[in-house]
Amino acid sequence: MKFDTPATTNPIDQLKVIGKPLDRIDGPLKTTGTAPYAYERHDVVSDPAYGYVVGSAIAKGRISLLDVTEAETASGVLAIITADNAGKLGKGNFNTAKLLGGPDIAHYHQAIALVVAESFEQARAAAQLIRVDYARAQGAFDLAGAQNSAPPAPLLGGPADTAVGDFAAAFTAAPFQLDATYTTPDQGHAMMEPHASIAAWNGDKLTLWTSNQMIAWGAGDLAKTLGIPKDNVRLISPFIGGGFGGKLFVRADALLAALGARAARRPVKVALQRHLMFNNTTHRPATVQRIRLGATKDGKITAIGHESWSGDLPGGKPEAAVQQTRLLYAGPNRLTATRLAVLDLPEGNAMRAPGEASGMMALEIAVDEMAEKLGLDPVEFRILNDTQVVPDNPSRPTSPDPQAIKQPEVGSPAPSRPFSQRHLIECLRTGAERFGWNKRTQRPGELREGRWLIGLGVAAAFRNNQVTSSAARVRLDNRGVVTVETDMTDIGTGSYTIIGQTAAEMMGVPLERVVVRLGDSTFPVSAGSGGQWGANCSTAGVYAACLKLRDAVAQQLGFNSADAVFADGMVRSGSRSVPLAQGAGDNGLVAEDSIEFVDLHKKYQESTFGAHFVEVGVDAATGETRVRRMLAVCACGRILNPKTARSQVIGAMTMGVGAALMEELAVDKRLGFFVNHDLALYEVPVHADIPHQDVIFLDESDPISSPMKAKGVAELGICGVAAAVANAIYNATGVRVRDYPITLDKVLDQLPEIG
Repeated sequence: MKFDTPATTNPIDQLKVIGKPLDRIDGPLKTTGTAPYAYERHDVVSDPAYGYVVGSAIAKGRISLLDVTEAETASGVLAIITADNAGKLGKGNFNTAKLLGGPDIAHYHQAIALVVAESFEQARAAAQLIRVDYARAQGAFDLAGAQNSAPPAPLLGGPADTAVGDFAAAFTAAPFQLDATYTTPDQGHAMMEPHASIAAWNGDKLTLWTSNQMIAWGAGDLAKTLGIPKDNVRLISPFIGGGFGGKLFVRADALLAALGARAARRPVKVALQRHLMFNNTTHRPATVQRIRLGATKDGKITAIGHESWSGDLPGGKPEAAVQQTRLLYAGPNRLTATRLAVLDLPEGNAMRAPGEASGMMALEIAVDEMAEKLGLDPVEFRILNDTQVVPDNPSRPTSPDPQAIKQPEVGSPAPSRPFSQRHLIECLRTGAERFGWNKRTQRPGELREGRWLIGLGVAAAFRNNQVTSSAARVRLDNRGVVTVETDMTDIGTGSYTIIGQTAAEMMGVPLERVVVRLGDSTFPVSAGSGGQWGANCSTAGVYAACLKLRDAVAQQLGFNSADAVFADGMVRSGSRSVPLAQGAGDNGLVAEDSIEFVDLHKKYQESTFGAHFVEVGVDAATGETRVRRMLAVCACGRILNPKTARSQVIGAMTMGVGAALMEELAVDKRLGFFVNHDLALYEVPVHADIPHQDVIFLDESDPISSPMKAKGVAELGICGVAAAVANAIYNATGVRVRDYPITLDKVLDQLPEIG
């Protein structure tokens, strides 16, 4: 099914099942401990062996000696895999460094060996017997030190630099100016379930039960790395215990399990040790961001500039921290620039809302700082600089009718794109009213409760709505049960439930009559879980498959499919009403289709918007910050399930608190590794850190986004949260911190006197 015109009224609009806050259909499995996670599968192979991964003890250099002689003779050892005996290995499309290192080392804790033994304990003990000598090389581990030599780096889907108007002249002429630098640290995903896999070979065919967000990507990369046909690789990942982008791509556990199983000639289980998850897998890279704003005395932004520096391994990609600045606020004179330094730290890559989450940590503090210079309320300042067209190209008016958008003539400026939906002002106004923003004091430090300094902060939320093709297979049996099959994954987001709701709505049956099967590479290729595209695109693929199934049912029953109504387990047309099950015939019906997004997303800017409001208390004596209240207002298209969507937003808000106050991978700049590579030292929010959180979804639907008229929400919820916390701390204390995380040592010596 090609989606090339805005959606009109369709069966989803009945909202009998879609849009209802239904419980997650996978909930009972998870709460009873029976959901089959990758490493814990006991039903798929018999007599598995266990692998233990050995990581490099240096960040850059070469292995000069790797002696496995003693380890090979240890009790229970079946095989030891290294680069010397693994055979010729390729490198997948999605990994920056090789998953199995040696003799060259690309980063600290790069996997260099796998010990396979009868038990995990035997494998671990034998791994300690491997002798490794290294020739350490000089590496680059300090972003600030590499900043000046970092070259331009294009963003995904955009150039490294953009310029509109004359930024330099406009900034110089602006009566009010801000020029500030902000830093964000490296951050780790720290998901509960480790990267884990079970591998089994049947002849030349590999089956891998793994924890992976993008099944088709994973199968393709693993096949390419092993040098075998993709059809010979089957990935199965029905349940994932958290991903946040860290499981978008196959990692060392998957490859080494496959290699170990081939060498040991039996199934092998491999889970990355917790400390390897921080240095061996991906992380959100640190940034240095310079933001310059120029404004008139009445609060109109005339110049906006955002430059960002980040680092990665050779061949890596930058953190796209300037992305939202190209789209969020109006201003006739603009520039953005992205620079990427080569660093020999572990791979930087996607983590929840890559780019925008980091970029808005800086931009939304800068906007607050400018509002203060102008003496304007931060909410009103943001509203004053709203725009309904992409501000990087404001040269032409546009029509809401996509057919009326003409291609530019040669040599003329490109037309400005309208937003398909943009309700940022409504988010800010609604949030301010609900949160009691009018109680905020303009002067920091005025509101106190005993020793506690009370402050309120706000930040806009922005994340692009991305679309990608997604397919599904739908079956109807003669009992009237609908089964959906797609390789879509559920990383705790509620995919099972909203996909089931979509099929139930389309086929006119209750959710209890729908079976959802996910996470298997033998199923049709879906959007997968990433980029905030999963819910909207995967359900749109199910919608397309259900349309085809409805046609098949109507044809079977002799109905005109255009007139057929599917409801209450029946199919009706005119005066006839027949049970849906009868339309399946004796052998059932199967339909498969995909959603293919053509060009609406090119004619319109599809984005999601929101506003975050935070109240904090800061202890005037110790500098301890406590988050007291949080509110998110989101405009993100039709909400398919308010309960699961709210869960996603409050989880993202929690991550935003962590980013603001505690999360930081501390870099040893001498030896090139993350020192705090465990959950004891890498701090994340716990229950005591998080107050009650409110979430408001604006009542909107976006027919330009998809037939579901939905958008993504899971990543919007983190964007801007950290800045809202930072702005609240400033409002409470008068201390402006531009270097995350905002730990108490950064505010303590500047706190006002205790009255």
